[in-house]
Amino acid sequence: MDGHTGSHSTDISSSAYVPPVSKSAAAPQTETGLKKVLHLINGEHYSGAERVQDLLGLRLPEFGYHADFACVKPGKFATSRRAQDCQVFELAMRHRFDLWRSRDVVRLVQEHGYKIIHAHTPRTALLAMLAARSCDAQFVYHVHSPTSRDSTRRFTNWVNQQVESWAMFQAARLITVSNSLSRHLASLHVPAEKVRVVHNGVPPLEEVPAREASQGTWTVGCVALFRPRKGIEVLLQALANLRSAGHDVRLRAVGPFETPEYEREIMALVAKLDLQAAIDWVGFTQDVNAELFQMDLFVLPSLFGEGLPMVVLEAMAAGVPVIASDVEGACEAIQSGVDGLLAIPADADDLTQKISSVVSGQVDWLSLRQAALLRQREAFSDRSMASGTAAVYDELLG
Repeated sequence: MDGHTGSHSTDISSSAYVPPVSKSAAAPQTETGLKKVLHLINGEHYSGAERVQDLLGLRLPEFGYHADFACVKPGKFATSRRAQDCQVFELAMRHRFDLWRSRDVVRLVQEHGYKIIHAHTPRTALLAMLAARSCDAQFVYHVHSPTSRDSTRRFTNWVNQQVESWAMFQAARLITVSNSLSRHLASLHVPAEKVRVVHNGVPPLEEVPAREASQGTWTVGCVALFRPRKGIEVLLQALANLRSAGHDVRLRAVGPFETPEYEREIMALVAKLDLQAAIDWVGFTQDVNAELFQMDLFVLPSLFGEGLPMVVLEAMAAGVPVIASDVEGACEAIQSGVDGLLAIPADADDLTQKISSVVSGQVDWLSLRQAALLRQREAFSDRSMASGTAAVYDELLG
């Protein structure tokens, strides 16, 4: 399948089920005594939600669980993941309603002894719901962002919301990554007794380079899968405003574009604003920390549709002060004025002012950095995320 290599993966992408490779041949050994969980994921990208899944694969054994993964849109996850002790199955769906794949999920559960099917997207939730009806496994659904505001494609959002709502009412437990998402589920009349909040988390870094505020050029960074709801247009306008006001700033943009068409739109805007020489387009990278260490400020100008952005937590862990749009879970990670700043969504002038306040020294960069490092380690670690997830599993399995 496209984008997949490696011996720890099994391809069951044809209509007929192909048994997994034997453990003695290629599959990783599972520690005895660990209960097994099958995570159903999309898998075509390696972005925020995929980092959550990967970190759970790494950390859950500490709390008594072993995770494997089945990708319904095989791609970068299989080759980019760090959790190499987790088996990855390719279970490619031909379309979002390719429900026959639920039979393959059932077979995986029966052959490998998974106790929980943990889905992470609307299409995988549908498969998990159907599979759980036919096997002895509990269905858990992880809500990473508000599906009704996931993209600018209203009909697609509506379809995904209907599918997700149907599946959510069948799930034994729902995990949301922020309190704002729990309130969103409440507005959809999802029973509160099913919902558990488990904040996203990232590993605290053992070594964070000592730094001072920039005395020359300020590098403003952004890491994202660039698509319309990420609001890169707002950041580009703010960058142009700052440079016109005499601030020595440039942008380091890390990550791929969702589509070639959107990339062309953004490059046309860059040319219109005369910013070609002020931007470094890095593209996709697996070493996000190395990129963060090259930034003085991290900016996430999302317009809507966030849960609790992993990249915000990664920037905090790297000691890079964050300026993020005041949307959904971002405001749960950042205490504005203490360990970062919050900007009005879709307001380039307000974002310009927020960045300028740090660059000009009006807001102390070093204080933001030190507070961000402390807050991430205390409240948003990968260990706390895995512990919270395992606690949900414990509720179901006793």
